[in-house]
Amino acid sequence: MTIWEMLAVLAAGIGAGTINTIVGSGTLITFPVLLATGLPPVVANVSNTLGLVPGSISGAIGYRDELRGQRARILRLGLTALVGGLIGAILLLALPSSAFDTIVPVLIGLALILVVLQPKLSAALKRRRERNGDPVAGPHPDGGPALLLGLLLASAYGGYFGAAQGVLYLSLMGLLLNDSLQRINGVKNVLGAVVNGVAAIFFLFVAEFDWTAVLLIAVGSALGGQLGAKVGRRLPPTVLRGVIVVVGIVAITQLLLA
Repeated sequence: MTIWEMLAVLAAGIGAGTINTIVGSGTLITFPVLLATGLPPVVANVSNTLGLVPGSISGAIGYRDELRGQRARILRLGLTALVGGLIGAILLLALPSSAFDTIVPVLIGLALILVVLQPKLSAALKRRRERNGDPVAGPHPDGGPALLLGLLLASAYGGYFGAAQGVLYLSLMGLLLNDSLQRINGVKNVLGAVVNGVAAIFFLFVAEFDWTAVLLIAVGSALGGQLGAKVGRRLPPTVLRGVIVVVGIVAITQLLLA
């Protein structure tokens, strides 16, 4: 890489770490930049995955206050994310990228609809449970099997590519967990770290990396993770939902035009 390419990758890492902590979709910033430096797609993808691990960890640390009291939930959901992330990493090396090209924009679109409608859907679910005499007036405290299955599939996608993975997490947990969006966002950052981490470990044994790109994205994303936590934790739920929708629409547009 030239010095200008290195600066561009570092800047992309900062941007990706920031947006991943607030919403997700940071891969849509770093991946095109890595391709522009001349890296092959698979090398760029696996280098990006490893480089974003410090950013995910940094973002989770920035949300440590929101994560208090959620240890059991994180362990339960984190194990599901770990399995899904490993499945996705294996699929990356076994399947052509065209296998996901059609379904990914549809998944992101459905996730955005859930994010927008989540308050009304949660209220409707709560009223239904109350009418049925359910002692828990709201979503299942742990999300139930539906959340585990959804997170397994979203994590498999994350291990495969990961663009807008955070949007999928937020939509699923926002609908199926009875908790604030900021606390859910903290869990999302932990799950992102788990998926990126397990995929990166798998890739270390079977794939080729560009270690310059990995280092630059790692440094940038770690800085961006702290920045994103400071910004994201101050956003009201309505504004945060608006940011999620905007980022998701950009993700869909970029994926369709790619």
